[in-house]
Amino acid sequence: GGTTVYFEENPVKENAKVYDSNETEKPNICTPLKEIKADFLEKNQERCSTAAPQSRSKSRYQSSTEKQSQPLAKSDGETRNGFHKMWTLLLVLLISVPLLYVLWSGIQDGTPSRRDAEVLQEFRARMKKLKDTYQSQDPDLWRRARASLEKRLNSSHVHLEPAILLLTAGQEAEKALRCLSNEIAHAFASSQNATTISINGVDKAVLDSDAVKLQVDTELNSGFSGGKKVAVVHRFESLPAGSTLIFYKYCDHENAAFKDVALLLTVLLDEQSLRKSLSFQEVEEKVRDFLWSKFISSDVPSSYNGMDTDKLSGLWSRISHLVLPVWPEKGLPLEGCT
Repeated sequence: GGTTVYFEENPVKENAKVYDSNETEKPNICTPLKEIKADFLEKNQERCSTAAPQSRSKSRYQSSTEKQSQPLAKSDGETRNGFHKMWTLLLVLLISVPLLYVLWSGIQDGTPSRRDAEVLQEFRARMKKLKDTYQSQDPDLWRRARASLEKRLNSSHVHLEPAILLLTAGQEAEKALRCLSNEIAHAFASSQNATTISINGVDKAVLDSDAVKLQVDTELNSGFSGGKKVAVVHRFESLPAGSTLIFYKYCDHENAAFKDVALLLTVLLDEQSLRKSLSFQEVEEKVRDFLWSKFISSDVPSSYNGMDTDKLSGLWSRISHLVLPVWPEKGLPLEGCT
């Protein structure tokens, strides 16, 4: 027969076919990875999309919380600020009120103090001039009279009682007694731009006791109420005995009707001369005994206003604060007083 020829396939080609089939049948690793990655991304996006509303909700909650906390913080800040301002204002008031009071007191006291200084200076100048004129008088008369009267020249001082001076002399010093009492009263009044009240006991000696008492009361009350600062009662011993009881009202230690004034009373003794060797205490006792004999033994009718020992004792305790002797003075004018 014929000859049959067999051709073997090329092993390389077979291998290539096998390889190609293997390549076709071998699963693709990249595809699942891509699918896993896509799935992961999708799930991640879902989570993000799910978390986004929560985040937005949380953000809104935080925003609303902040908005709510802001007014609270603002309110708390305003409260603290208001509290701080209140304490600051209180501190300012605590400091300023006393300071203003001190300043106001200084302003209020400034004018009276200057006024008092001017009045005191004027009074002292006048008293010095009188001392130079009445050179025969006891130095203690000027010292005591000035000290008593100067206390009433201080307007800021609380006056508890008026100044009471009782000047006395023997018959030989009658003119000096009248002139000196007038001059001292004038110095006290004029330094305060005021005038004096003058009452003469001799002019009222023969009048009814009650009538004189009313007259003296009217003169003193109207004069002091009108701004006069001093009264001179000349010849006190010549007043009707019962009428002198009106001086309880004006010379009392605690309840005097006017406390920022002065009263000068003069008593002319019966004896011709008052010895300069007498002490102030002895002069006071001499005046007391003289008034006792003058008023108690007088012919004044007994009445409610009549004088007796107890009434005279009460009167004497009120008018005898300061008893000063006056000596005769040479060189005084025949008429009037210097």
